[in-house]
Amino acid sequence: MFAGSYNGSLVIISVLVAILASYTALDMASRINASQGHSARWWLAGGSFAMGVGIWSMHFIGMLAFSLPIPLGYDPSITFASLMIAVAASAFALWLVCRRKLPWSHLLGGAFLLGAGVAGMHYTGMAAMRMHPAIRYSAPLVFLSLLIAVAASGAALWIAFHLRQTTTRNRLYRAGAAIIMGFAITGMHYTGMAAAHFNSGSMCGALHSGVSNQWLALTIIIATLAILSIALIASVLDTRLESRTAVLASSLADANQTLTYLTLHDSLTSLPNRVLLEDRLNQTIHQANQDQSRFSVMFLDLDGFKAVNDAYGHHMGDLLLIEVAARIRTGVGQRDTIARLGGDEFVLLVETGEPTEAATIADNLIGSMGQPFFIDDLELRISASIGIAIYHGDHGDNEEHDLIMNADAAMYHAKALGRNCYCFFETSMNANAYAQVELLHDLRRALEQHELILHYQPKFNALTRTIVGAEALLRWN
Repeated sequence: MFAGSYNGSLVIISVLVAILASYTALDMASRINASQGHSARWWLAGGSFAMGVGIWSMHFIGMLAFSLPIPLGYDPSITFASLMIAVAASAFALWLVCRRKLPWSHLLGGAFLLGAGVAGMHYTGMAAMRMHPAIRYSAPLVFLSLLIAVAASGAALWIAFHLRQTTTRNRLYRAGAAIIMGFAITGMHYTGMAAAHFNSGSMCGALHSGVSNQWLALTIIIATLAILSIALIASVLDTRLESRTAVLASSLADANQTLTYLTLHDSLTSLPNRVLLEDRLNQTIHQANQDQSRFSVMFLDLDGFKAVNDAYGHHMGDLLLIEVAARIRTGVGQRDTIARLGGDEFVLLVETGEPTEAATIADNLIGSMGQPFFIDDLELRISASIGIAIYHGDHGDNEEHDLIMNADAAMYHAKALGRNCYCFFETSMNANAYAQVELLHDLRRALEQHELILHYQPKFNALTRTIVGAEALLRWN
């Protein structure tokens, strides 16, 4: 029986290749897990090839490290078949660890299939020497090599599944796991080699028709290192690109969110603006119709705000509006909507079942606005006039506009009553407002058509019968 020997340098290289192939497999699993669609399929194909080549090359470098007293060669077709077995087993392993879940039943089944694939690659590669007489194998050692292959495969699948997320900590864990996996793979290989016995007088049938091992080791080492390096470099570049894309996408999402917020909110008080108010009002009307409930629209306008602006400037007016908005927030519920339409006008959508509830809220708001505001060491006093329109579900097609217009009309009626009070909307208020608009329109037309005539009427002292002055009368003809 021939006694074999090993080239120590090639043995060490085979272990290093196994470790590098293991790390590549773990890295490819993370890239497949992070990709979707066609990208994931391309990573699966490329990762399967790189991982398969790495495992296969470790096996062949280990075989080339083994020498007999006779020259050896390898059959190209059988050698290629062993490579395909390694690639197919790698594809199955990567596919399995990239599933959403890896239950124990799947893990055990995958370990047996992957272990059988690795062992099949090894013993197919041994058959590529086409020894005559055939290689005899020690059954206990063959069984041990299969057991090592299955155990190593199970451990590799479990590790790859739990380290597939790309984090800094996982990268460190992958390096340690790759070392363990590399030694496990080489342990299976050299156990399988120890199981082989070559009879004295054996001849290698692939010596003349096959590939000589004179240059095969160097070629396989260079090609394998190139393939694994390319795979790892591509993975690193793709990870960086994905990271930058994620940062860009996050920045774009933040910008869109900020832009949307600015579009729907008042820049000074951060309250909803007219656009968001109309949307909230639509939703509230729809919900009220479904629940057969009521709500109130309150139009709040500040009394004396213009005087603050004129006396202290717009900056002080802006600070006052911010404080006003804060007080309004404390006077209504969290589910109620407060909007600023512009200037010193605010609109509130308040959930109220009865008019008395709306009156209570309006009273509280008026009381709150009547308290002094202390801003920049100044004491400012203003008041508020509030108009209230209650939704009954009978406003017709233009409900949103009608509600706000009615609350606005009620607010002007409150101002006409002396300010610092609230009024509920009544139908006559719209009629009065319409009459005032018509009167204003007619007066402007009267000016254009010179229909206004100025008269002076003397004023007499009743006792002395003397003229003491005159009244100017403007008559509309």
